[in-house]
Amino acid sequence: MRILLVASAFNSLTQRVFGELRDRGHHPGVHLMTVEGERTAADGLREAVRRQRPDLILAPMLKSAVPEDIWAGCPTLIVHPGPPGDRGPASLDWAIQEGAERWGVTVLQANAVLDGGDIWAHAECPVPPVGKSELYRGEVADAALRAVLLAVERFAAGRHQPRPQHGSGWDVPDHTRPALRQADRRIDWSADPTATVLRKLRAADSQPGVLDELLGAEWYLHGGHGEDQLRGRPGSLLATRAGAVCRATVDGAVWLPELRARRAPDGRRGIKLPATVALGSRCPVLPEVAAPLVLPPGRRTWTDLDYREVGAVGMLRFAFPGGAMSAAHCRRLLAAYRFARTRPTSVLVLGGGRDFFSNGIHLNVIEAAPDPAAESWENITAIDDLVAELLTTTDRLLVAALGGNAAAGGAMLALAADEVWCRSGVVLNPHYRLMGLTGSEYWTYSLPRRVGPDAARRLTEQALPLSAAAAQRLGLVDRLLPVPPGEFAGEVAALAGRLAASPGLGERIGLKKAARERDEAVKPLAAYRAEELALMRRTFEDPQAPYHALRAAFVRKEPAVGTPEHLARHQAR
Repeated sequence: MRILLVASAFNSLTQRVFGELRDRGHHPGVHLMTVEGERTAADGLREAVRRQRPDLILAPMLKSAVPEDIWAGCPTLIVHPGPPGDRGPASLDWAIQEGAERWGVTVLQANAVLDGGDIWAHAECPVPPVGKSELYRGEVADAALRAVLLAVERFAAGRHQPRPQHGSGWDVPDHTRPALRQADRRIDWSADPTATVLRKLRAADSQPGVLDELLGAEWYLHGGHGEDQLRGRPGSLLATRAGAVCRATVDGAVWLPELRARRAPDGRRGIKLPATVALGSRCPVLPEVAAPLVLPPGRRTWTDLDYREVGAVGMLRFAFPGGAMSAAHCRRLLAAYRFARTRPTSVLVLGGGRDFFSNGIHLNVIEAAPDPAAESWENITAIDDLVAELLTTTDRLLVAALGGNAAAGGAMLALAADEVWCRSGVVLNPHYRLMGLTGSEYWTYSLPRRVGPDAARRLTEQALPLSAAAAQRLGLVDRLLPVPPGEFAGEVAALAGRLAASPGLGERIGLKKAARERDEAVKPLAAYRAEELALMRRTFEDPQAPYHALRAAFVRKEPAVGTPEHLARHQAR
């Protein structure tokens, strides 16, 4: 079918729906419902519908209403992140803040009542104790895909009668709730127990954050994790760890990884940054309480980097907020990786967490730096150092385990491993050009050797998302794991254990070493790096290069103007 995806942004869920519809033979187009010049958002949508003539309109993430003349003229399905009967613009926020244990996603037909249309499909999901964005990309996205694909199948068959949310056959209570205001999110550090603080932080971790006062200024707090040992006066800062700050509660403490100033000194929207970077000179002298790389059993604390061993398998997990890796993140991960290489293992797993694997360099830290060009260079060379270490590891087998999405340099980081394992719900974006970059991370070596030069060129030029299944068909991914997010790490560990015990592993490691030596004789890795970095340096040092404006717009969440050309080319036809 010709399906027009209408969204406020081409976010992770919209990308996943786009990829999985293509996998199933549909022809999805994309239209971002934004203001463009003198045209209203509604006018732009009308023009897209007239031009593309879709069989169905599907809205995976839409913050504004579809005009009546559109939904009356073309069947329009809305994806609502809540179970049947739930209505309102902050469904997930309320669910997390109120401690719901189960939630759901509903696909309903657009009508004049917000979230009140006939139901085509719905799916349930658990609500683990994680942040809203992680939940949205994980359990909620899985439920959304089940519901969307069922709704599309039912619509295509032409026999299904959607369920009205009224009348004698409707017995679900109306659960309409308003937006969750900052007044509802406010943390009372002198009274709220840690469990309440964590729920409030998790309900706002990506957007909008929890507005709070700290050290004489107003900040949005993004994300939160419990701490089992540090204690102090409620509301006071106790320690730092890898850019995060620890703040005392009435019965414990929480780690705050990222902060965003309510307003930057120049009056613009603040940038979400590692907490200590955001605080800058305001941050008092605090002890840096590092977490051990190998956590003792039973510890309940936050760390973005840890290592464990199960027999002959080493597991190096990293989970940097938003998948962004600053120069400091890269250096810490490289140091941990070098430690892991000293251990007596035959298989080393990199990643294995629930959420983002990596999205490459840290654009927010770069934008906030006194010299963004210099910070860009420092960041790209640091991540290249990490990738080089992976590519030259020839004494064991490396597995990149992607429980969450990966993009740009983060996707290329994964390709430095011998095998790439993905959870089936992962979305990959193996390209750079939407940020005005040519890229590095040795991609000109690792991508063509997996998919061939023609496919590598197509992937980097088209700049479209890939489902995990599509990535496997291309050769980017070696194994798909069709498991929920919470089961991914355990499944990876079990599979890695079987790999380590396989009788042909030693021979395979030897063949890997020989292949690396042959490749090095043809063209040294240093040559790939020099060529890539020469182009990147030219971009970084050119103040007129589009990268600088694109980076600023991205980190400050400036709204898109119209549908980007790389998406507009893929129409529902």
